[in-house]
Amino acid sequence: MAQHLYGIDLGTSNFKIFGLTNKKTINEKNVIAKKNRDEVFQFGDPAFEMFEKAPSNIEVSFPVKFGVIADIKNMDILFECFYKKLNGKNISGSGDFCIAVPTDITEVEKRAFYDMIAESRVKAKRINVVEKPIADAVGVGIDVDSPKGNLIVNIGADTTEISVISLGGIVLSKLIKTGGSKLDDAICSVVRKKYNLIIGKRTAEQIKMNLADAMNSSEASCTAFGRNIVTGLPASKDINSELVYEAISECLHSIIDSIKVILERTPPELAADIMSTGLYLTGGSSLIKNIDVLIKKETGLKVNLDDNPEETVINGIAKIISTAKLKDLMYIPREKQYN
Repeated sequence: MAQHLYGIDLGTSNFKIFGLTNKKTINEKNVIAKKNRDEVFQFGDPAFEMFEKAPSNIEVSFPVKFGVIADIKNMDILFECFYKKLNGKNISGSGDFCIAVPTDITEVEKRAFYDMIAESRVKAKRINVVEKPIADAVGVGIDVDSPKGNLIVNIGADTTEISVISLGGIVLSKLIKTGGSKLDDAICSVVRKKYNLIIGKRTAEQIKMNLADAMNSSEASCTAFGRNIVTGLPASKDINSELVYEAISECLHSIIDSIKVILERTPPELAADIMSTGLYLTGGSSLIKNIDVLIKKETGLKVNLDDNPEETVINGIAKIISTAKLKDLMYIPREKQYN
């Protein structure tokens, strides 16, 4: 058995790593800032603070796009940086790793998650993967080995993954390219169209966090700062929750339509289980006010929302690597099995 065990959840927005030895979890923005192309200037939350503010010699990038690794070089660097931050020392020693991967992606894309660890300077003894919906289910407290069907809806930054699980496996899964970032883009678009005001994505994200209401039931407002298209000068406008609802409504309903598609394809016996227990809503974007009420209204299903939906996957991985009876949920990708 390896001396150390680690769990990793690579999200489009956040990088999460758990160490079993010290029971510590790091959850920071999955962002890297590089100075003069090669020098690592900052990473994680401090790098995100530089997003849309950095000068030309500092490049701020997100290595994960739509749930898959788009920039393997920067992802390798980020992994090593977070590993050192978790351990409080240089890269040394060895350990076993378990990394969560989305289900509805290609085998090549899944292998990239494995290779990120295998080809890094961190000495990994053994690398396992676990399907993200399975880790998600364990994280919310579902008995995944039970024959009972469960519906998991994970609304992340770039993607929403909708999965039906039973007997420790995934019966159906659908990954759509709609998430919190698309809502931010929609808010940017509607503010520009109505007020001739260009705002940044970070401002749009703050507006979403403060004003977004899936049922359009609130009457809050806040001030947005940006640049006026006509004059080119800095300007501000008061944005109300009704305008934000107008921006995000279509995206939210596209997620609900995909949930309905999965339900239509679900075998009757599993559908009966889901009707009984409801669906489980996870992911950072599930924190949008009243999104659970909207889903219940549109699908007729009870919605179970975790107290900490952003960390259900990494919490599930932590349980899997620390519980002997759950270790069968992990596997080594076929392309990497050796005799």
